[in-house]
Amino acid sequence: MVNYIWLFFIVIGFIAAAAQGRIDIVTEAAFEGAKTGVTVCFGLISVMVFWLGMMRVAEDGGLLKKIAALLNPVVRFLFPDVPKDHPAIGYIMSNMSANLLGLGNAATPMGIKAMEELQKLNPNKDTATPAMCTLLAINTSSITLIPATLIAIRMNFNSANPAEIVGTTLIATAIATIVAIAADRWFRIVRLRTHPPLPPAAPPSESTHVKG
Repeated sequence: MVNYIWLFFIVIGFIAAAAQGRIDIVTEAAFEGAKTGVTVCFGLISVMVFWLGMMRVAEDGGLLKKIAALLNPVVRFLFPDVPKDHPAIGYIMSNMSANLLGLGNAATPMGIKAMEELQKLNPNKDTATPAMCTLLAINTSSITLIPATLIAIRMNFNSANPAEIVGTTLIATAIATIVAIAADRWFRIVRLRTHPPLPPAAPPSESTHVKG
């Protein structure tokens, strides 16, 4: 769907430029956008390498384990239907820890691995489980303490104070996370009401044959 939206904007842009006889503007904008994209990517590399290195140091120093221990009660509350010692729990906590530090690139692989593990628990492979929906909501709206990627982008464009967004980002992501969790809980309740869990099947009774 997103591809169709972008295609629509591109086609409309070409049509509008052609109607005004200014196709040169479209060409210039395309090359300028490509140049800006490459420049931004190079600017992000150093910052992302730094933060990923810091995360590795934090992992080796045991900081991530402490963060995971703090997140464990929260994870158990958010994912009550996932077994306590299942590998998905570890990946979920790693994903949440990386998102807290604003390391989206590091959080993505952990989120994918968590989804793969949750899929193994899914009895219906064509339909997402409540736990998978919860993970998607939390990963999308995660509270961010240090928006490293945004700070890097602002630094790349010579912002006077790149880190001034920390407070507003924390508030915005906190509100988004609260709304996401509330919506997730609501839909879980609705799903339980409309699709109550089936009672466990009774063991087959042994039929007694009376011999005459």
